[in-house]
Amino acid sequence: MTLFFYVIIGLITFVAFLHAWSRKEYDLSRTVVINKPKAEVYAFIRQLKKQPLWMPWFLNDPQYLIKFKGEDGKEGASSYWKGTNTVEGIQKITKVREGKLLETQLLFLRPYKSLSMNYMAVKEVEPNRTKMVWGVRGTHKFPASVMMLFYGMDRALGKDFEAGLENLKNLLEKKS
Repeated sequence: MTLFFYVIIGLITFVAFLHAWSRKEYDLSRTVVINKPKAEVYAFIRQLKKQPLWMPWFLNDPQYLIKFKGEDGKEGASSYWKGTNTVEGIQKITKVREGKLLETQLLFLRPYKSLSMNYMAVKEVEPNRTKMVWGVRGTHKFPASVMMLFYGMDRALGKDFEAGLENLKNLLEKKS
């Protein structure tokens, strides 16, 4: 019984050490160049109602329930979504810098509660070429702080961001 007690205390201490040692903040982003004018790209990405057309999570689960509230593309507008798996959350537009930046607050309700900030920014490269950055930043709480030591945000979301940007690029470049 004493050995069992020491093993449990050792495991708890080890996990506490990993949590204390881990980097809590994260900022993951991806970039794409879209062959469309900046105004057209920005007008599309600022709309929460357009996200199901290019974000991989919506495309991979067509049974998503999505509800919108407020004036789309304006501060305060929000969307509630629930997937057929256990994913559920709320996204709210918190900052709009017209023609440049859109920031949203992402509150995941399930499978676990987390809060992060999603951002999309556009910059003109040439008159009909726009560089877009899509990213997310936030803070890991326990136990995610320990799990991300072994998994990482890049591994968790990197490919989804790349796929989403490729979907967006293809969608916008097809429109004429």
